[in-house]
Amino acid sequence: MSRVTEIRYVGYATPDFEAERAFYVDQWGLEPVPSSDGMAYFKAKGAPEHHVVRLRKDPAKRVDVIALAADRRTDVDALHDRVAASGGKIVHAPQELTSPGGGYGFRFFSPDGLPFEISSDVASGPTASIARWDGVPVKISHIVMHSPDHKAMTQWFIDVLGFRLSDWIGDFMSFLRCNSAHHRLAILPGPPCLNHVAYDMEGVDGMMRGIHRLKQNDIDIRWGPGRHTAGNNTFSYFVTPAGFAVEYTSELEEVDEATWQPSVYPPAPLLMDQWSIGVGGPQTMPHPEVDAGLFQPAGV
Repeated sequence: MSRVTEIRYVGYATPDFEAERAFYVDQWGLEPVPSSDGMAYFKAKGAPEHHVVRLRKDPAKRVDVIALAADRRTDVDALHDRVAASGGKIVHAPQELTSPGGGYGFRFFSPDGLPFEISSDVASGPTASIARWDGVPVKISHIVMHSPDHKAMTQWFIDVLGFRLSDWIGDFMSFLRCNSAHHRLAILPGPPCLNHVAYDMEGVDGMMRGIHRLKQNDIDIRWGPGRHTAGNNTFSYFVTPAGFAVEYTSELEEVDEATWQPSVYPPAPLLMDQWSIGVGGPQTMPHPEVDAGLFQPAGV
């Protein structure tokens, strides 16, 4: 069965273009990628993806695209047909992509209206080893979204895009994987929007050094540091100048596809944070609001 196999990048539109650009380069630890289309692209140097963030200046703050990977062009075609058959709104059919990195892909909206792209054959970028104390992102780890019908949306990602269920927290948060990582997507109840994008760091020390750099630049931690239960990953959450939530994480659990069985974690003390020593909590994160770009193609 053709399926999604990885996350490529997230594209944002923001009126705070320069502040957001400076955040990703000077504070977050990504590297700018040259471009000539008026948008800004950033690479995580520890992974081969051409870029992991794209920024576009616009009066409205919105998510332009969540880009996912498939292994082959035939997989892209098959996934396009499944999305169309499921009733998903297609923005454009599979075609040669003209964005930096190129490739072959299609755009569509999820049933909730969030914009997605699935592609193959995108050019790789240069990679470099990241040391224990460098404190910069290795790659995108996972993406968390809200949905007004989160159970149906969870099943849609499983049935249509080939994700597999890893775990639930109660009946309100699902964790979905597309490779051996415990989760690449997670879905919560709420208005259709992005919750946050998480970036893998080189171990706990890499995460803590990244936190140090952000504190030195007067970027306050909103929640953390801590360790989640589902996925067993460490976390620390921040908010960009434009108001998008981002996370440093490490040690996300790897699963054995042959033997893994989903669990349901009942809500309990220390469930969301096994350490429970950091600052803040979910209540300190940005309140979810309907994304301004639902069912509206970004055009780029």
